[in-house]
Amino acid sequence: MPKRRDFLLGSAATATAVSMFPHVNAQSSKRPEINALQQGYVGQYQGGVYLLPATSETVQWGWFNNAEPPRARIKSGDTVVLETMMASLNQVLPGSSIEAITKLRVDFPGRGPHSITGPIFVEGAMPGDVLKIKINRIVPRSYGANWNLPGNLKLGQFPDKFTQAQVKHFYLDLGRGMTEFLPGIELPVRPFPGIIGVARAESGQYSTVPPGAYGGNLDCRELVQGTTIYLPVFVDGALLWSGDSHAAQGNGEINLTAIETAFSELNITVEVMKKMPLSFPRIETPTHWITMGYDRDLNKAIDKLEEETVKFVSEWKRLSSKEARQYMQDYGMCHVAEVVNQVKGTYCMLPKQPTPKVAPAAVKDTRDSYVTTATNADAMAAMNSSAMQMIERIAELKKLSLIDSYALASLAMDTRIGRLEPGARTIHNLLPRSLWVKKAKS
Repeated sequence: MPKRRDFLLGSAATATAVSMFPHVNAQSSKRPEINALQQGYVGQYQGGVYLLPATSETVQWGWFNNAEPPRARIKSGDTVVLETMMASLNQVLPGSSIEAITKLRVDFPGRGPHSITGPIFVEGAMPGDVLKIKINRIVPRSYGANWNLPGNLKLGQFPDKFTQAQVKHFYLDLGRGMTEFLPGIELPVRPFPGIIGVARAESGQYSTVPPGAYGGNLDCRELVQGTTIYLPVFVDGALLWSGDSHAAQGNGEINLTAIETAFSELNITVEVMKKMPLSFPRIETPTHWITMGYDRDLNKAIDKLEEETVKFVSEWKRLSSKEARQYMQDYGMCHVAEVVNQVKGTYCMLPKQPTPKVAPAAVKDTRDSYVTTATNADAMAAMNSSAMQMIERIAELKKLSLIDSYALASLAMDTRIGRLEPGARTIHNLLPRSLWVKKAKS
């Protein structure tokens, strides 16, 4: 096995990794690099593959800071296999009480709850370049949790309505790719990094909560295995982090959290694209391009989404701005990513291959989904109305408590932005009927 590099963490890394993840030795792997990662090996493993375990030396809690020394140095085209932790430096684990989770937020104001692994220095990356990050493989741990905090903290979409805090712990059946929300209700496990981002241009320490042009807490649930994200570079070496690992999330993430988990493997390949103008992150899937718009005001986030999409389509399809805007209306499927990270997020999915025009979003129940809709001059008012309709309707229809319905919507709701019209915003929320499953008789 290659010798550890001087800039790495020394002999304490193995002990720290094992103490923070006491079950790692029980997880055997046929892949030697994963066995090495689980044993706390840090650095260049072989060729262009680097290992970065999650330890007290490689993970920070709640802050980005450009002054943080790199935990790894890689070259363009290299692959990094890294681990992540659960929230608050692994202090939210199966069985954690809502009182303990709340205390972690109250006792540490200003910082985010997220644990982020990094930073990774990418040689040759300079301001004005772009990092192309391909997500090759994601392996979550077999557990996760979702919670909403007490209403007096004013977090989540409806803190005044849901004043009582709650945590739900989940076993992730990775073999089936499912997890049980409640008896008879199952959610697909669809892991993605809630946070993947680079250092911002400004020096200093910043909360991990608000996303921005640097990426960060984007909470875009489309960023799954097999996708690629493009991030603008603002400092030499880019300084790349990831964390806030999710096993499942609905659009909006309305009760504040997804199914928060940790990754035993986040396998990424990082490439530097020189002097490529990019004003905001962009995502590529095997079938779609995804443009993004974020702002503290959801109306402005949608405006920025339209601006980013028109600019991209104009370049991609060589269309005028007017033609590109019409293309977006005809073929783009636009969504709300999240509304709980101080800065609200939206994204638009554009098919790579010719397809029929997108049908208007549903305004009533379909064979596949329960649907609620609201229109208002203010997009956030429309989002609030449509989401609350869904919460109350599902609670009544399925005999759930309101707080469980709130959590279910946070984990599974599909939030779509209606056709962009002057002076009106329409938000459509869909909840899949497939979540309700019939148990086989024993």
